Amino acid sequence: MGDALSKTATNRGWPEAAPAHPPLRARLRAEVWIVLALTFGQSGVYALLSLINKATNEGGLSASSTTLNQSVSAKLWFDAIVQVTGIAFDLVPVALVIWLLGASAGRAASGSGMAQGARLLGLDQLCRPRTLVRGLGLAAVIGIPGLALYAAGRALGITVNVVPSGLDGSWWNLIVLLGSAAAAALSEETVVAGWLVIRLRQLAWGWPAVFAATALLRGSYHLYQGIGPFVGNVVMGLVFVWFARRWGGVATLIIGHFTIDAVAFVGWQLAGGWLTSSGLLG
Repeated sequence: MGDALSKTATNRGWPEAAPAHPPLRARLRAEVWIVLALTFGQSGVYALLSLINKATNEGGLSASSTTLNQSVSAKLWFDAIVQVTGIAFDLVPVALVIWLLGASAGRAASGSGMAQGARLLGLDQLCRPRTLVRGLGLAAVIGIPGLALYAAGRALGITVNVVPSGLDGSWWNLIVLLGSAAAAALSEETVVAGWLVIRLRQLAWGWPAVFAATALLRGSYHLYQGIGPFVGNVVMGLVFVWFARRWGGVATLIIGHFTIDAVAFVGWQLAGGWLTSSGLLG
């Protein structure tokens, strides 16, 4: 397994890890179930329960609302501490899957396990100008149709009212929102479009099954926003994994995802009140 994984770090056809030997597949299956139960699999279950709750309330999904980046305290200094702490803990799954990949490849690779795991995910490309340009383009390709899909879902009554930020207008909360966008991008793309894809390929899953599983997982943990965002994120999952495979890792996806979330979070913080009062959103 280590030899196959180490080769993927230099192949641009990432991730084409060779299937693991049968004795190792049981360990990989256990790893997949445990990590998903701790991260986005768990989020998917709770999102489904949230969707059922909203759909069975009076008025259904169209009358429901969900707020991202909620304030937890009226004390501004304490709220800022809690927000930053939450962002830090959101990044723990990123470290976990990087370590797991590096540890499994370490026997055939030089350098530290974390560094090797990062290379296997293509994170070494994160600061390259080409990655930045591609990421911004990907954000436009996904983000603009996503807004249209959200509006259509609201009109059809299958999408809840999503408020991107419930924080106050303090300048430091703009930094918190950017941190929240970065944490979401790093965790989702590293775990779902990176580590999980590699592990499923090692478990001898074909590419159609990998595309379907990762896309449905991405859609599942957005179900709390309604059916429209579920569909949109399934499509996003298919597109993102396709680009990850084509471009050799998740770095471009992280830039694109961060851009989409940063524009939504900060844009709402700066202009959400005006957009709602004008009738353009809400």
